[in-house]
Amino acid sequence: MNLEQLAGFAEVARTGHFTRAAERLHLAQPSLSRQIATLEQELGVDLFHRARGNVTLTAAGERLLPLAKRMLADAATARSEMAELAGLKRGRVRLGATPTLCTSLVTEVLVEFQARHPGIDIEMLERGSRSLIEALVEGSLDLAIIVTSVSSGTARAVIEREPVLSERLVVVSSAVREDPFGGGPVGLAELAGVPQVLFPKNYDLRAAVDLAFRERGLEPRIAVEGVEMDAALRFAERGIGVAVVPAMVTVGRPLLRVTPLADERLTRTVSVARRTDMTPTHSGSAMRALIREVAERFTGPGATAEHLVSPAR
Repeated sequence: MNLEQLAGFAEVARTGHFTRAAERLHLAQPSLSRQIATLEQELGVDLFHRARGNVTLTAAGERLLPLAKRMLADAATARSEMAELAGLKRGRVRLGATPTLCTSLVTEVLVEFQARHPGIDIEMLERGSRSLIEALVEGSLDLAIIVTSVSSGTARAVIEREPVLSERLVVVSSAVREDPFGGGPVGLAELAGVPQVLFPKNYDLRAAVDLAFRERGLEPRIAVEGVEMDAALRFAERGIGVAVVPAMVTVGRPLLRVTPLADERLTRTVSVARRTDMTPTHSGSAMRALIREVAERFTGPGATAEHLVSPAR
């Protein structure tokens, strides 16, 4: 069993197709098929169910896939570390972040990182916190900036989280229209009576707000449901409805009116997560340090919306 075979196996599993996988790997399709056949022979199991135009994993293939991803990730880390030790001015950081953080904190981090380390490539994965944790466990990320707690047993065993800031949830509405709340912090009962722009139900942010409404026996009015962050902010700017969002995403949006929620418990903690059983690369360590540095600026004196964003405790 070698890395070339594992890479071919993982790509076929990802695409569900031998020909497409071969094209992505720049191999001839018969060569890829031989690689997989040799791997199956060495392991003594079938890894794929093969049908015309449809390739799916067998039970053995499903067991092997996360192991293969981890081995390939470890090999990539080893190459990166050896390049750094050889004194090469290059490397790679694989960073994951949630969509809301990509529009605020992460943007500032990437701008500064590129300026300081122009030879380091950055690979970004934009997903929800749960998906990012899974990617960390598989070894396909070096770092992830997340906003939810680690929940799975596997994740708890190998993931370290470093809280960097805490931010309140706020209500945004159109700054050019009449204030639907008359100024000042808004309570959930008052908020429930105003048409809202809501995120998909699988969003951690949506789940937290829905839970707060349910605990108080409230049913919010819905203007639009199932939109992503950028659309929610634009809809709020145009007066289609109000939206509950993290404080940081409101920075630099003059067309939005920002109203704090009266319930100060509606907050979220932003953390940097990494695997404890993988030695960080020099570039990964530099990225982690910069995330902390930029987070401190978001919470320090003179920061925009300073009263809504604070250091994590």
